[in-house]
Amino acid sequence: MSQKTAPSSEAQYVKMTETPVGRLIISLGIPTVISMLITNIYNVADSYFVSQISLSAGGATSVVFGVMSILQAFGFMFGHGSGSHISRFLGAQHNEKASEYASTGFFWAIIAGLGIMAGGLIFIEPLMRLLGSTDTILPYAVDYCVFILIAAPAMTGSCVLNNILRYEGKAALAMIGLTTGGVLNMALDPLFIFVFDLGISGAGLSTALSQYISFGILLSMFISKKTQSRISIRFIAREFKTLADIVITGLPSLARQGLNSVSTMVLNAAAKPFDDAAIAAMGYVGRTSHLISSIGLGIGQGFQPVSGFNYGAGKYSRVKKGTAFTIALGTISIGVIASACFVLAPQIISLFRKDAEVVQIGSEALRIQCAALLFFPISMVGSMLFQSIGKSVRALILSCLQSGLIFIPLCLILAHNFAIKGIEAAQPIAYFTTSLIALPMVVMFLKKLR
Repeated sequence: MSQKTAPSSEAQYVKMTETPVGRLIISLGIPTVISMLITNIYNVADSYFVSQISLSAGGATSVVFGVMSILQAFGFMFGHGSGSHISRFLGAQHNEKASEYASTGFFWAIIAGLGIMAGGLIFIEPLMRLLGSTDTILPYAVDYCVFILIAAPAMTGSCVLNNILRYEGKAALAMIGLTTGGVLNMALDPLFIFVFDLGISGAGLSTALSQYISFGILLSMFISKKTQSRISIRFIAREFKTLADIVITGLPSLARQGLNSVSTMVLNAAAKPFDDAAIAAMGYVGRTSHLISSIGLGIGQGFQPVSGFNYGAGKYSRVKKGTAFTIALGTISIGVIASACFVLAPQIISLFRKDAEVVQIGSEALRIQCAALLFFPISMVGSMLFQSIGKSVRALILSCLQSGLIFIPLCLILAHNFAIKGIEAAQPIAYFTTSLIALPMVVMFLKKLR
């Protein structure tokens, strides 16, 4: 370890292993919550501005959201997979191994993004239909998705850079990159869509530019050596084991985001018989519920480096305290926001479209979703705990249950038997069921820690 990096590494180690757990999680969680909120707000802003074009254009954002979930799936797989190891290596004070995992995860994420971009552009129309596009939505979905695919390498690469910063305990640096891109996207959306009259292509172009600028800012943190781990081609592991470690540890994230994409496809397919209004309404509900849950996710992501670092350092009591604190704080935070959204559900949906059918379907679904989100922190924290300490199988089980294995069959069965009401109830029931499975898994594991 060089003289330049030694004091910084030692100070970071003391911070992560000795700062009171609650205060540490909050200090790391606040920048992450802000990042998650900004990211989700600009997703909502995209939906809002595009929905002003037409009902079918609004439906297109719901369809293309599935593509964004695929990109995030691979980005988070390499980001969480490498980040989990990095936090434990830094906790054990093995900084060179941390750089090896950081570089390997980053460059493989870029390769994955390029592959998805190429395949998606070649088969873009079949892909849009597979994700639930109707004939009227298809032209808008294609125009929007072209730019999302062009931004694919930046999106997957940013996921890795962001997660490495978080797992190192430098969430504030990650926040700078993500929030800059988010704010820029919100500013460019109305400019490109309405002033330059680019329509839905303007929304896509705005997102692509913002993603590449955000990527550049995040990468500059590593180039300027503000991190403990380094990213360089020379650090890429030659052994297959390193890549395998990253992929295996990151599989829960791939499953979680990948199943989110499949769930979007199933949801859109189930809503198809009820026309574009149903697809658009459920898309608006999805964006709003993602915005609410991002509070809990941000707090949980503040907890991940704490659990990984202290597990690697052998400080298991801090892992226990951190888990209980994060579940409690996440439940309270989501509960406050969800309560407000429950009351204001019709007004929230009407911000996107004022069509009576859209508002009726959307407000009913949003209210049910808000009630069920109270159970979300239990399964979320369980999955994040197991992933951050390297218990990949348990993390994978919870991720799969939460993101699709319960929701997908429920959605199909309930849609068949109860029509649109069944579609509205599927995700809330999935949240509740997953929490019942996650809670005993987490409690039993924590009891076994010394």
